[in-house]
Amino acid sequence: MAMALGTAMPAMAAAPGAAQATSADSRAQRLVERMTLDEKIQMVHSYFGMDSEKLKQPKGALGSAGYIAPIERLGIPAQQIVDAGMGVTNPGGIRKGDFATAMPSGPANAATWNPELAFANGATMGREAWQQGFNVLLGGGANLHRDPRNGRNFEYAGEDPLLAGIMAGNVIKGVQSEKVVSTLKHFALNDMETRRNFHDALLGEQALHESDLLAFRIAIQTGQPGSVMCSYQKTNGTYGCEHDYLLREVLKQEWAYPGYVMTDWGGGHSSAKAANAGLDQQSAGEVFDPEVYFDKPLRADLQAGRVPMARLDDMVTRILRSFIAVGALDHPPQRQPIDGPTGVASAQRIIEEGAVLLKNERSLLPLLKPQRVVVIGGHADKGVLSGGGSSRIDFTMFGGNAVPGLTPTSWPGPVVYLASAPLAGLKQALPQAQIEYVDGSDPAKAAALAAQADVAIVFATQWAAESVDLPDMDLPDGQDALISAVAKANARTVVVLETNSAVRMPWLKDVGAVLQAWYPGVGGGVGIARLLTGEVSPSGRLPITWPTGLDQLPRPHVPGLGFNPAVPSDDVFDYRIEGANVGYKWFAAKGLTPLFPFGYGLSYTTFAYDALKVAANGNQVSATFRVRNTGQREGAAVPQLYVRLPGGHGTPARLVGWSKVKLAPGQATTVTVKAEPLTLAGYDVANRQWVMPAGQYTVELADSATAVVQQATVTLKPSLVK
Repeated sequence: MAMALGTAMPAMAAAPGAAQATSADSRAQRLVERMTLDEKIQMVHSYFGMDSEKLKQPKGALGSAGYIAPIERLGIPAQQIVDAGMGVTNPGGIRKGDFATAMPSGPANAATWNPELAFANGATMGREAWQQGFNVLLGGGANLHRDPRNGRNFEYAGEDPLLAGIMAGNVIKGVQSEKVVSTLKHFALNDMETRRNFHDALLGEQALHESDLLAFRIAIQTGQPGSVMCSYQKTNGTYGCEHDYLLREVLKQEWAYPGYVMTDWGGGHSSAKAANAGLDQQSAGEVFDPEVYFDKPLRADLQAGRVPMARLDDMVTRILRSFIAVGALDHPPQRQPIDGPTGVASAQRIIEEGAVLLKNERSLLPLLKPQRVVVIGGHADKGVLSGGGSSRIDFTMFGGNAVPGLTPTSWPGPVVYLASAPLAGLKQALPQAQIEYVDGSDPAKAAALAAQADVAIVFATQWAAESVDLPDMDLPDGQDALISAVAKANARTVVVLETNSAVRMPWLKDVGAVLQAWYPGVGGGVGIARLLTGEVSPSGRLPITWPTGLDQLPRPHVPGLGFNPAVPSDDVFDYRIEGANVGYKWFAAKGLTPLFPFGYGLSYTTFAYDALKVAANGNQVSATFRVRNTGQREGAAVPQLYVRLPGGHGTPARLVGWSKVKLAPGQATTVTVKAEPLTLAGYDVANRQWVMPAGQYTVELADSATAVVQQATVTLKPSLVK
């Protein structure tokens, strides 16, 4: 069966119909007209939904990130708000007996290049949120991957605004299909975590629109999130939740976003300034901010005329409109048991399509009936690694932390391994093999066992977390030395990486195969085993460019990274260095050769692309081409379209669309991909519009950002892109 799964324009959701939008707007307005001032103020600030050092859990809260009491006389349900980057969280087991599906990390989801799977990912989280009593899910990360050291890369969707926007947008669309409001976060330029409450992210206006803001715009077009969460840091000197240009001028005016803006937890700084800039709801200010600005201070500002009453009405209308639009007002959640096995199956499918085969020398993989296998390191006998911070899933259907006690045990820890052991998965998949496990703490012992095995599989891990960045690109705890020792003892060494992002690979030339499994989620143990043994063929493609090391980054040396840094941060991240040339665009502009390019990934079969034809109708550009499976196994190709703009533009090439095509051996199909018009245009700062310049555009059909198969040109007239 041939499937085209990822073309840019078809993946976007159409805007809601006029009747639907008008209905939600008018219903919300009628409710607001009936509300008292106290009820309106109640709607615009949430309370922390669990015990804190300052206050006890509010009555009615389930035990989660946030809570707003219902307004029963108007039929407005409570707002039960839960963290959910990788699934529905239950911090420390505050809700006794609740568990959830821990989904694969954001880069794993993006690496599927499959919007249908992204939707299923979101639908799983939305369904489980609703079944646990929640109607607001704090998911949907679209911040761009500008640096592999960013501690929160595991929550995001890669470096390219089109890919990130479509994949994050489809997660949001999936969440909201289950009558749960999803956020889109963290708006905008929250691309590093170091001193995130203080640092200033610097970027010019045009570059901002053509990079990070483009990802958010496409995610909003695709998923229509009920809420946007503003970011912690400053952007060009102004805090994200007080940023008039970003919130009011761009988000609400230029993009006509109809939903509401909430702060991140600890992102509130003012009443009048924030409200007039476009902030609609303060989150848990009684615990995380200096003051509950959207209570007494807002009342005073309203009375003094510093905030118009119409602005408060707009804030409340936007909140209610979002609940009405997704069905959350009319269908409040009902606590009931979740379907754990269905969730795990969804998570497993995502990692099976999202893991990326980076190297496979002499077809070492798939493993075909090895007699003796040694599995080494990474706690592979217990589970798979997950990221730290507010998105951490403490309890799944398989229980709690499989490897308790690892440091840090306090925020942003604890370090959690999900109870889905690759060792057990391999034993199930290879019943004829003698499989032994060793923890890797003694490299000499591991190497000796590897020397006696048909194949050695080393699991290498790198923990990352919210609120702190990684100090470098190295695997921690001597794992590079372990891999080198094992590879020296056995050339048939497979490395499985469970990491936040790209890492250095000083041992790459010595190992036979490398599988990037990201943080693979609760289906990871079985999914990794099925990939290694060939029950499924890898089809993941990198959503990031994989540098050789820090020297290839726009900012090789950044002060203040990591826990207890030797030197303090200077509280500035200057993204003007690369501007809109993030990831593969930076490498192309600087003539750098990465270790692995954006869009790269191997399969257990081979593909050929040909017969490229390009057509244009106004600013709508489409490409038609043929894809053939030239190998001996079923598999999925991910042909990608890049465009080089007419001479003079500062961006060398841009991803404009793609398709994911599943083919049987020898099968061929013709695919048409429509380019997203915004990726063919530049942002005109003076006129605040997207302009597609006249001239000749070169369309590249490619297997990755650096593997161009065919080219064609098309001449376009100047036009505006809405």
